[in-house]
Amino acid sequence: MMTPPWGNSPSCGWKRWGRSRIGQSIGPHGPCAWKLWSDLMRMQNLIPRWLVHGMLLATALVLPRGVIGDDSTGDRIAFSTDVVPVLTRLGCNGGGCHGKSTGQNGFRLSLLGYEPDFDFESLVGDDRGRRLFAGVPERSLLLQKAVGSVPHGGGRRTEPGSESYQILQRWMLQGMPGPRPDDPTVVALEVSPQRTLFGLDQVTQPLQVFARLSDGRVQDVTRLAVYQSNEPEIAEVSEAGEVRRQGRSGQMAVMVRYGDHVSLFEGTIPFRAPDTPALSRLAETPDGEVGVARMDRLVARQWARLGLEPSPATSDAEFVRRVTLDICGTLPTVAEVQAYVQDPSPDKKRQLIDQLLTRPEYARYFGQKWADILQNRGRGYSTSRQRPGTALFSAWIRDCFARNLPYDQFVTSILTASGSQETNPATVWYRTVRTTENYVESFSQAFLGIRVQCAQCHHHPAERWSQADYYGLAAVFARVGRKGGFADAEVPTSETIYLADTGTVTHPRTGEVLAPRPLGGDVFPISRYVDPRVSLARWLTSPDNPQLARTMANRLWAHFLGRGVIHPVDDSRSTNPPSNPELLDALTREFQQSGYDIQQLIRLICQSRAYGLSSLPTDGNRGDLQSYARFYPRRLSAEVLLDAISQVVEVPTTFSAGGASFPEGTRAIDLPDEAVPSHFLDVFGRPARSSACECERVDSPALGQMLELVSSAEIQEKLANPKALPQRLAASPASASEQVRELFVTLFARSPTPEELATASEFLAGTPDVSEAYRSLVWSLLATNEFLFNH
Repeated sequence: MMTPPWGNSPSCGWKRWGRSRIGQSIGPHGPCAWKLWSDLMRMQNLIPRWLVHGMLLATALVLPRGVIGDDSTGDRIAFSTDVVPVLTRLGCNGGGCHGKSTGQNGFRLSLLGYEPDFDFESLVGDDRGRRLFAGVPERSLLLQKAVGSVPHGGGRRTEPGSESYQILQRWMLQGMPGPRPDDPTVVALEVSPQRTLFGLDQVTQPLQVFARLSDGRVQDVTRLAVYQSNEPEIAEVSEAGEVRRQGRSGQMAVMVRYGDHVSLFEGTIPFRAPDTPALSRLAETPDGEVGVARMDRLVARQWARLGLEPSPATSDAEFVRRVTLDICGTLPTVAEVQAYVQDPSPDKKRQLIDQLLTRPEYARYFGQKWADILQNRGRGYSTSRQRPGTALFSAWIRDCFARNLPYDQFVTSILTASGSQETNPATVWYRTVRTTENYVESFSQAFLGIRVQCAQCHHHPAERWSQADYYGLAAVFARVGRKGGFADAEVPTSETIYLADTGTVTHPRTGEVLAPRPLGGDVFPISRYVDPRVSLARWLTSPDNPQLARTMANRLWAHFLGRGVIHPVDDSRSTNPPSNPELLDALTREFQQSGYDIQQLIRLICQSRAYGLSSLPTDGNRGDLQSYARFYPRRLSAEVLLDAISQVVEVPTTFSAGGASFPEGTRAIDLPDEAVPSHFLDVFGRPARSSACECERVDSPALGQMLELVSSAEIQEKLANPKALPQRLAASPASASEQVRELFVTLFARSPTPEELATASEFLAGTPDVSEAYRSLVWSLLATNEFLFNH
């Protein structure tokens, strides 16, 4: 028979427990516990093991705490602040294991331990408590599976005798106490150091993590916390909290989790020794510094901190191509390139930007970008039938950009929209955004740059948002009413949006009816005469709430510079810090102080030094992907690329939908929705507009795209068209050298190098069929990275 943990006899157990702090509270129950243990051990061979486990569990719950085993270490193990963090560290309650909604192999825990009461019942009560063996913890399934002594799908999670092991062992020895109202709770999690500028020879940075408890104690939880690096190519972090630099340099952060609290460490790993004199000079804010000068200083300060040397300024020819594509989504003409390059005016950059912002292509291009974000979908949810109203909504968005409607008014018009799509096209947003999930997630991602999807089912694992926050925001839209049309009807019709008299949202777990409130804000007044959406719009556009301006400023910076200060642009959270927080603050202030003037912010960004840098890396900035020490090249979006090919070849694309064709000359950026068929656009990453996430659009190169360029029947038909560019060049009396120069300026906004000119001229001269020669030359140039990318 196994020896009980308190000794071989009642007297031995009595004396041993009598001398312990816990034993003083159990009095004469010591011998009773010994007798019960002896009886249970004798029955092991007579009854199923699960029943023995169940009876031992009952003993643990009935007898006073401390009777089951001997824990002479003193401190009581609290389930919520000790046991749950261990389960989190070991990965037991992760989304890929027992923390997923359906659990794993019949055992379920709350995701990352956000519901300790549920976890306690699962551990102690489920399956008759078979996972725990209170009398001999090391024989419990919980510990045996954790150390790999019995088969476990999750593999070995810890070692015998580790701190995690000892905490679980002591908790069982103490009688497996559950969560109590008077248990101390974690009120704050602190990381030391909070941020570090690595020395050039510094390889590691150890972290210390402290949990501040509600009873005033501060507990070192370094070895129990969970760590995750957001840039593992820059620095990794070990299970023990040691940050170790990797191959790349730049900004990185480590998310630290303990229980239901997260904190952050930020590390800067310089490329070279920081430029101390420049840092001192740039740290001072000159009197009256605003706009471009402020942005340039803040970006340059980041360069100095990281030891980065920026690339030189780009050429005039490259700049005119870059900014025309970024503002208007179109290539500059040969005449436009030549006019800008030859213009001697010192402020020609500002003049060009102003001119581009007045062109209709600007409103069309940015209207198409925002039609993506606002999910202006042409296809129904359960059918492929065309839905009405997308053209009206698309035209309304374009008109807002053409009129330069202040962004706060633009957002307010969408949120508070009522009526029919004919009288108020902004109501079309509510046709796609029509469920609780749509309301919360589309609104948060589009206008706040926040991803709250996780909070629909559980507390957000990397942010403070809870289910109450999620459904409190959903309650803002609970009174949105609909009359008429059906999005997926056999014959779709118009739908009227109105404010209903009643409408509520309940918490899915507690059943509580939640009052409408914004994320992180106070409850809105409840009245049948007050539209909660109006209250939401006022909260969102308040001067005291910078999040709307901050998100849009970051989106615009990302659009023009290739990467947001917060990346991705719609994942703003405390554990995903901006790479240059001072720069983002400055952009936000500029946008708010301008009255949410989108065009004014575009002017500032496009005149910044960072935007005007060459895309060619130098030895002083090679490897930089965060600090804008050079311009980051990016592939043209699907619509812009197709339009650029049509512009170069001089043959427009024909679009048709629903049995009818769009007017001749319609560009891809003019299309109202994603339902217009186009194999080319789909291959090159046109988004389905099923969510507000910009990640739906795929702008990265892929093999299928290169195959499309090489074998596309659509492109070959354009090149073979009698009115196409190759045929015009072949019929021109101009010399081959002149034709090649025109081609290069048309496609790349630059003249060919002598080697390029010689190679192309030799190819043209050696091909008998002149038209075929020009078709082949144009085709080969269209497939080059220099054409496919904005650089």
